[in-house]
Amino acid sequence: MQNEVDQLNGDIDPGETAADDAPSEVDGLAAERHVEQQGADLVKQDGRVLVRFAGEVVIGPEKLRVPYDLVPPTGVLAKAGKWRNMKPEARLQLVQERVNAKVASALHAKVQDFAMLIAEQAADYGLDPMPFLRSLAVKEVSEPVDHVMGRIEQRLEHAVERQQEEDRALRTRQSINLAEYPESFEMARRLPRKFIALLGPTNSGKTHQAMEALAKARSGVYLAPLRLLALENYERLLEARPHGEPLKVNLVTGEERRMVEGATHVASTVEMLDTKTRVDVAVIDEIQMLADRDRGAAWTAAVCGAPATTVYLVGALEARRAIHALAERMEIPLEVHVLKRKGPLSMEHGPVRKLRNLRRGDAVIAFSRREVLMWRDLITEAGFSVSTVYGNLSPEVRRAQAARFREGEADIVVGTDAIAMGLNLPIERVVMTSVSKFNGVEEEELSAALARQIAGRAGRYGVHEEGFVAGYDEETHYVMRSLLQERPAPVPLVGFAVAPTLEHLNRIASVTGEQSLSKLLKRFAFNIDVPDGFFTPRITEEQAERALWLDTLPLSVADKFTLSLVPVSSRVPSLHQAWQQWARALARKHPYLLQRHAELQNWNHNLQEVEDSCRLFSAYAWLGYRIPAYFPDIELAQRLAREASERVDGILQSQNATMRKKRKRF
Repeated sequence: MQNEVDQLNGDIDPGETAADDAPSEVDGLAAERHVEQQGADLVKQDGRVLVRFAGEVVIGPEKLRVPYDLVPPTGVLAKAGKWRNMKPEARLQLVQERVNAKVASALHAKVQDFAMLIAEQAADYGLDPMPFLRSLAVKEVSEPVDHVMGRIEQRLEHAVERQQEEDRALRTRQSINLAEYPESFEMARRLPRKFIALLGPTNSGKTHQAMEALAKARSGVYLAPLRLLALENYERLLEARPHGEPLKVNLVTGEERRMVEGATHVASTVEMLDTKTRVDVAVIDEIQMLADRDRGAAWTAAVCGAPATTVYLVGALEARRAIHALAERMEIPLEVHVLKRKGPLSMEHGPVRKLRNLRRGDAVIAFSRREVLMWRDLITEAGFSVSTVYGNLSPEVRRAQAARFREGEADIVVGTDAIAMGLNLPIERVVMTSVSKFNGVEEEELSAALARQIAGRAGRYGVHEEGFVAGYDEETHYVMRSLLQERPAPVPLVGFAVAPTLEHLNRIASVTGEQSLSKLLKRFAFNIDVPDGFFTPRITEEQAERALWLDTLPLSVADKFTLSLVPVSSRVPSLHQAWQQWARALARKHPYLLQRHAELQNWNHNLQEVEDSCRLFSAYAWLGYRIPAYFPDIELAQRLAREASERVDGILQSQNATMRKKRKRF
């Protein structure tokens, strides 16, 4: 103690010079003696001189003893250097003002009240208060009492938040058990269902076989991965005459409804499955999409919830074991039919190498819109007529472009892997310009399954008996050969994706009190009960990002959830801005009308802008079907989308003609 006092007085630092050497009536230890008389300690900590009071309070009926060793609110006296230079009289006067019985009593009362408050708050949440209150007696802390108490309050607040989070997580787990997911589809659960798997490569006739069974059934539904496929098979059903009479068929996609009275059959996108209307036959196409990162949950729901006595599961052979696992899990009888390709598929001996080596009936595959249009221009300059197919185009434009190739107006079709799903085209040879594709984050090599699916488009039964595959350059040719020899990875036997429904989110909200869409989605993704991992919760990155922004608007959970699912890309600025405008209009309860977009003559001939406008109108129609009171211009949106599609098709044709004229000129 004497050593510490000597340090405070400057006696152990000969280098320090007193500010005033005049004799003093108060000796140098007077301040220290006063502090000691008041039951306190004078200490130097963190370069400051301060006073500490130690004591103990007893709180609550349990008589908890809470020690403390604290600096009162005015207990920081001076910086160490300033203290050393102060006259003894000044030091004594300072400590007399700040260190006395009144200060000690006030500090004791403050600690008493604070300790009682912390104990009560901790008890409200089943927490022990002592781990928090022990911080009152930590001598190493040099901050005044209010800082110490503030940190304790923060620690308790964080502990309460953790406790509440654990409680909400527990309530969420108790509210949703994914092991019972199939039982949530009441109609399907009550039916004596049977699965028939038709599996095989492209051009094996599996879809044809399933569609024949569907057409012959008294009622049924076809579930497609794309609007284009739904539209094609809708028309296929309309043309069918299984019993001598035409079928009555509805078309139901997110953006379009074609309804007829007394319809017995439906062609639909898989996400639009009606799980409450019983039918005799359901056809679920491209069943291997169960493994798709973003959309696999729709196939899980279709397999579990299709309300049909006979469900055809159509797709690639790699889905076989996954289908067995699902059938066994749901105790549903399963037949598996493996079909073979109707004509041989051969790898060309060497790559194409030069544009002049392309030939009529080729499909040239690239993996971005920019690359497709570049190859279209190069091939047109080489003297071929070209049709163009890529994902950004509406189904109507893709069909029109495909029809030109099918009918011989175009020599070659240039497209993305959109060709791999749907679009029955008379392709003799598939020419790959690349074997890597952007996955949303980086370029990655094609999977063996996708490579086979694209290559399998060559050689249509009844048109070209044999199909051929080639790479445009040496490396692409070599890698493509290897991919076709590789066995595709099977669809996993567990981890079938389940997307949140509004019912799921409402259930979580009811037990947690949460109204933030972002937090509800996170609770679904991370807190629901997944006892064996057979079914797993899945939310998309885009939906999670949208939810954060939607939570800033005064919208119901239902409206935010609907808006989070609008099928429009957030990466296209004009489309993202339109989506935000729709959300703000709904938040203000103002109907959003499309008149401002109605004048198509104001559009210029920029292909990208017209494509984006087509997607915008389709997305508006999607939203209009779900919230018609605030997005009432559904028919106008559909008309504008059709007109935009026609404009896109016209621009593509005009560009092709321009390129061919240039070639003739030179």
